[in-house]
Parts: sequence; structure tokens; C-alpha cells
Amino acid sequence: MLAIYLIISAVLIGLDQWVKYLTVANIQLGETKEFIPGFLSFTYLRNTGAAWSLLEGKMWFFYIITVIVVAVVLYILVKNVNGSKWFAVGLSLVLAGAIGNFIDRLRLGFVVDMFQTEFIRFPIFNVADSALVIGVICIFIYLILDEKAAKDGKNGPN
Repeated sequence: MLAIYLIISAVLIGLDQWVKYLTVANIQLGETKEFIPGFLSFTYLRNTGAAWSLLEGKMWFFYIITVIVVAVVLYILVKNVNGSKWFAVGLSLVLAGAIGNFIDRLRLGFVVDMFQTEFIRFPIFNVADSALVIGVICIFIYLILDEKAAKDGKNGPN
């Protein structure tokens, strides 16, 4: 099962890098192209921080945190190989998101962001950011269901 979770991560990393390549090749920095009117646009931005440009320019912080996160996630994935699928998929998504943005920071010195929601004011984001957020949601679902199962005296969620 570990191979499946690593394949999920690899596919998402590839998708992230491909979308970023297409963005840089087809959209000028700062330019916005409407994709789904009133819902989603593409806006090419360079981000040297995290969401909302937090810790802007602190690349060494992001390098260190990413290496730690990747090491911890890989360790837990290996130890939890036969555990909850929710947990493992969540970890795979977090791994993909961390590595996708890490590649940008190493290669470019910034992260390429491009997705802009029109229906809600939210930071412009990319595939890696989405993977991280969805991964954390999956992990929380696992933790909530596991806690509920423990209280009910049942086995944890799968």
C-alpha cells in the first residue's frame, strides 16, 4: 500500500509542476485570465512567503520546515502503512504539497501561484497548496472519526 500513497504524491507533484509551467509560459506576471466567469481566474503571482505572503522572503525557514515535514510524513507513512486510508491519503497529499512548493523555492526562489477564486476573497494558490489543505482536512477527518470510534469502543476509521 505504501507504493500507492507515494504514487499519489508523485502524480500530484507532477500535476503541480506542469500547471506552474503552463502558467509561467502562458500568462504574464500579474496578469489575470478568466477561466470560469464569476468562479475561477488564473493570475500569475510569485510568492516568497506562505499564504497571505506570511514570512515573506524567509526561504531558509521554509527549507528547514519542509525538510522536517517531509521526513516526519514519510516516517509516519511507513509506520502506518496498514493503518487508516484517510490518514495515509491525507499524509500523501501533505507530502505532495510540501514537495511541490519546495521545488519552486529551490529552483526559482519563489512559489508560482495562479488560482484565484472569484466568489470568495482568498489568497491566490496553486495545486500544491490545494493538496496541503485537502491533506490536512483528511487527517482531521481521520482524527475526528478515530476519536469517535474510540469513544464508541469500535476500531478506528478506514
